[in-house]
Amino acid sequence: MGEDIIKVKSFLFAIRIVNLYKTLVSRNEYVMSKQVLRSGTSIGANIREAKNAESRADFIHKMGISQKEADETLYWLELLQATKYLSQEEFDSLHNDGVEILKLIKSIIISAKNNQKKT
Repeated sequence: MGEDIIKVKSFLFAIRIVNLYKTLVSRNEYVMSKQVLRSGTSIGANIREAKNAESRADFIHKMGISQKEADETLYWLELLQATKYLSQEEFDSLHNDGVEILKLIKSIIISAKNNQKKT
């Protein structure tokens, strides 16, 4: 069930990131916007790949990639806020969602690793 929640939340987050990208481009920001677009949409893509993993180890690996992409996305959001491309309100909303997704991914990885040890 946890993976289904993360699938939905990561997809909704990706939509927000795509909309952020459009906004940033309209503000003439092209480099960081592309970076946050890539990492922010990659989270859900790797979660989808994990759903079709060939083994538990493959699942953990793909979720680990999602974890790294989520953390990278948080970095780009922090940088965009620090350089005034995002207002505090825009940042807080996106950052909170990103942190929630990162925590869920970490929890899923921990559970999968614990289950792997039991078998």
